Amino acid sequence: MFKISRATQAVLLAAASFVMLAASSAATTIPDPAIDAEHPAVKTKQVAVFAGGCFWCTEAVFEQIAGVDKVISGYAGGDKKSAHYEIVSAGRTDHAESIQITFDPARISYGQLLKIFFSVAHDPTQLNQQGPDHGRQYRSAVFYMNPEQKHVAEAYIKQLDEAKAFHKPIVTEVSELKAFYPAEEYHQDFVKRNPDHPYVVVNAIPKIQKTRKEFPSLVKK
Repeated sequence: MFKISRATQAVLLAAASFVMLAASSAATTIPDPAIDAEHPAVKTKQVAVFAGGCFWCTEAVFEQIAGVDKVISGYAGGDKKSAHYEIVSAGRTDHAESIQITFDPARISYGQLLKIFFSVAHDPTQLNQQGPDHGRQYRSAVFYMNPEQKHVAEAYIKQLDEAKAFHKPIVTEVSELKAFYPAEEYHQDFVKRNPDHPYVVVNAIPKIQKTRKEFPSLVKK
C-alpha cells in the first residue's frame, strides 16, 4: 500500500485517473451467465463475497442494486489477526479488500451479481491492481460460499474468456471463503458519507453512474 493517504493519492493521481476513466467510459458489455445458481426452494437470504480493488467503490456499486439488502466492506483471504486496515493496506497480509453482499435470490441471482461485478464494478483483467491502487490487497477475487457458487463463477469466467468479452484474459481468483472480517466503521458506507472525497469523485462515482446506465432494470428505484 502507499505511504500516503488515499485522499492525497487521489489528488496526485486525479489527472491520470480522469484520462483513464475517459478512455474506458463505456462499461464492458458482456453476456448473461449461461449457468446460474438455482432458485432456492425455500425463501432465504444468501451471501456473496467479492474482491475487486478498493472496497469503497465495489460497496457503492452493489448498494445500488435491487434485491441487495446489505453490503459490508471488509477483508477476506487472510487471518483474523491481520484483518486491520493499516496491515492490509501496507500489503503485509494475504487479505484482499472485499465486500460481503447479503441478497435475496428471488429478486437477483448470484449470476446477475457476477455480471455486475465483472462488467462495471471493476476490471477483472488487471492483476493485483485496480486503477490507482496497486498490490495483492486489490486483487480480483470471488470468494465462494459453497460448491454451487464455485461452479457458477468458474463457468462464467470460462464463458467470458471464450467469448473474448475483454481485451485480455480474466485474472480473477476463485477461492473458498474461509472467513470474512468487517472493516473498520469509518470504511462502511464511505461513498454515501463522503460523496465529495477526491478519491470517491474520481474512482467511485463513475462506477455508480455506469451501473445505473448499464443495469437500469436492476437498480433500486
